Amino acid sequence: MSECLILDSRSILQHRSVTKHFRKKYDQSMNQPQDSTNPGVSHEVLNTFRSNLMKKFGRLYEGTATQRNPTLLNEIYTELYITESESGEISNEHEVRQIETRSRRPATVDTAIKCTDIFTPLPGQDKAIRTVLTKGVAGIGKTVSVQKFILDWAEGKENQDVQLIFPLPFREINLMKDTTLSLSDLLHVFFPETKEMEICSDEYKVLFIFDGLDECRLSLDFKSKVKLCNISESASVDELLMNLIVGNLLPSALIWITSRPAAADLVPSECVHRVTEVRGFNEPQKEEYFRKRISDQSLANTIISHLKSSRSLYIMCHIPVFCWISAAVLEKMLSPAESGQIPKTLTQMYTHFLILQTNIKHEKDYEKKVTDEDMILKLGKVAFEQLVKGNLIFYEEDLRECGIDVTEASVYSGLCTQIFREELGLYQGKVFCFVHLSIQEHLAALYVHLSCTNHNRNVFEPITKQNLRSKLKDLFQHVSLSELHQRALKEGLQSKNGHLDLFLRFLLGLSVKSHQILLQRIMKLKSSSSDSNEKTVEYIKKKIRTIDSPEKNPSICSTV
Repeated sequence: MSECLILDSRSILQHRSVTKHFRKKYDQSMNQPQDSTNPGVSHEVLNTFRSNLMKKFGRLYEGTATQRNPTLLNEIYTELYITESESGEISNEHEVRQIETRSRRPATVDTAIKCTDIFTPLPGQDKAIRTVLTKGVAGIGKTVSVQKFILDWAEGKENQDVQLIFPLPFREINLMKDTTLSLSDLLHVFFPETKEMEICSDEYKVLFIFDGLDECRLSLDFKSKVKLCNISESASVDELLMNLIVGNLLPSALIWITSRPAAADLVPSECVHRVTEVRGFNEPQKEEYFRKRISDQSLANTIISHLKSSRSLYIMCHIPVFCWISAAVLEKMLSPAESGQIPKTLTQMYTHFLILQTNIKHEKDYEKKVTDEDMILKLGKVAFEQLVKGNLIFYEEDLRECGIDVTEASVYSGLCTQIFREELGLYQGKVFCFVHLSIQEHLAALYVHLSCTNHNRNVFEPITKQNLRSKLKDLFQHVSLSELHQRALKEGLQSKNGHLDLFLRFLLGLSVKSHQILLQRIMKLKSSSSDSNEKTVEYIKKKIRTIDSPEKNPSICSTV
C-alpha cells in the first residue's frame, strides 16, 4: 500500500512499540519446542516463515493507520459471529438487503463456530473436514478472520497441528493468470522460504487459504480433464488451484476459501466439506467494537445511542467496516468543536465520511494540486464503470480503460487512504480497490449525479459515433435529473443480482436538498429542480403498480 504522511512523536513511539512487539513474538516463537512432525525443514527456516506471517498479518491498517503507524490486530480485534451454513441457493438480493431481510426474521438459535475451530467437527459430526467455504457479505470480516487465524497460528496459540499455512489471496493470484508453473514454483514465488522445504502430502499437514473467491479472474473449470498429482508438474495457475481444491494435488492438505455469497457456487458443492457464514457483529459485539475503538467511553455510549435511534444505521452495524465509518464520522461530529445535523440515513453518513476524507486530503495536499471535484469525478468514474462490471478490485488495465494512469491512481491513494487504496502484493504488480463496496457505490452515485447536474451528461447513454447534427442537439439539450433517475431505475430493475440497489439509494438520496447543502462544502453545485424529484417519485409509484410482486423486487422497494 502506497501512503505518505508526516510522523509525529506519537506515531514514532507507536512504530517503535509495534516493532518491539513483533521482535518479542519472534523471539518467543524461536524458543518454542518444535513438533517432531516437521521433517525436512530446519528450526530456523520454520521460525522465519512464522515471523514473516506475523509481520504481515499482525497489523491492521484501519483508518489512517499506515505502514509506519499501524494498529495491532490483537488490540482492536473483536470476535465475529460465525455459524455453520447450508450451501443452498444463492440469494439474488443485494447484500445490504440480505442483512435487512435477516433482521426482520424471528431470532433463531444457530451454533456459533469460533474462527479457530472451522476445521473442527461439531459434536456428533464424525466426518473429517478438508475444505471449508466461508461466505459473507462485503466488509463483514472474512479477510480479518483469515488474518486472525493466521496470526494465532504464527504466534503458536492455535491450530499447532498444522505445520504450514499458505495465504494466497485471489487478488494477488490474478496477477499470475497468464503464467505457467508448478505448485512448488508458485509457493517459491509467494513464500521464498519454501525453497528450503520439501513439501509433500506425506510429510506436512498444510493449509492453503484462498481469500476472496468473488475477486477471482481466473477460469476455474472444475470440469477440466487436466489432472495434476505432482507438485513439480507445470500447468496454468487456474489448473493448479482447481486440482488443489478437488484434492488431486496434496490430497491431505486443508483448503479454506472465502467468498461473497454471489460467487460462493463457483466451487462445486461436492468439493466442499463445510460451509460457514460470517454474520459480522451480533448485538453485544457491535457495542464492544465501539468501546474498543473509542477511548472516551462517554462518547462511545453517545455514538451507540445515536446509532440505535436509527434502525437503518444500526442494522448496517452488523458490518464491521460500517462501524468503522460510523465511528470516524460520529467521533468527529459529536466533538465540542463541531456543529450541524447528525447523520440519520446511509446517504448522509457516507456523504459526511467523504467530506471528512477531503478535509484530511487538504492536510496532505498543501499546494492543492488536485481539486476535490476533479478527484471525486475521476475516482467516481472508476467506481461506476467497475461497479457496472461487478469488479471490486482493479488492475492497471482497468484504470487505463477509465482514463486514469497508474501514477495518477497512486496520487489519489496517497491523498485518500481511507477511500481508495493501492496495494503491493507478494507477487509483482499493483492492485487498487475502494476500502469497501459501499464506498464504491456512494462514489459511483455521486459521479453519476454530478455528471448530470454539473456537466449535463447522462452517463447511462452509450457513447456512439454521431453526426454533427446529433452532437449539437445533445450539446444544447438539457438532461433532467428525473430522466437520469428513470434510466438508472430501469438499469437496476434489469439487474438479476440487485448489484445496483444501494447505488440507486445513494443516487436518489443525493438529489435531496439537505444533501445538496452538504456537498457544497467541498464543491460548487448547480441547483436542481424540485420538480425532478416529484417526477421520480411518480415514476416509482407507477412502476410499483405495474410489477406483479413489488415486495420481491428489492431494486424498486428499497428506493421508496
